[in-house]
Amino acid sequence: MDITVGAKAPSFSLLNTEKQKVSLEDYKGQNLVILFFPLAFTSVCTAELCSIRDSINTYNDLNTAVVGISVDSPFTLGKFRTEQNLNFPLLSDFNKEASQAYGAFYENFVLDLKGVSKRAAFVVDKEGVVRYAQVLESAGDLPDFEAVKNTLNGLQ
Repeated sequence: MDITVGAKAPSFSLLNTEKQKVSLEDYKGQNLVILFFPLAFTSVCTAELCSIRDSINTYNDLNTAVVGISVDSPFTLGKFRTEQNLNFPLLSDFNKEASQAYGAFYENFVLDLKGVSKRAAFVVDKEGVVRYAQVLESAGDLPDFEAVKNTLNGLQ
């Protein structure tokens, strides 16, 4: 399923690294950047999420929360988050429902791994409407974070 700008963002309820349920509705009233990424502890994913960590104040200044979502378990994501000192939540889409709902899903990934999140970035506004959507086919590419920030600036 492809997500289109202007559509209502698909709801999700996923476990965070503290094994608590986090849903899209928890972010109502503030903008949200949702970053899907293939796998914790891989080089491109680490670089991507650490770049967000290092620029989190930019997102905070724009009244925007950030979450990272992958199909890794909450336990793996917890270790990854701690080791990389990530300052935003990581959510486990272990059952692969959110990745599929957002159209950010590889049926087949490298090493013949089945069912892995594609790298993707979404901006969801305070009312739960998608204002930016980018799903990348190549896991080696990074989202256009300037376009994400420009979208967020336009929502202020």
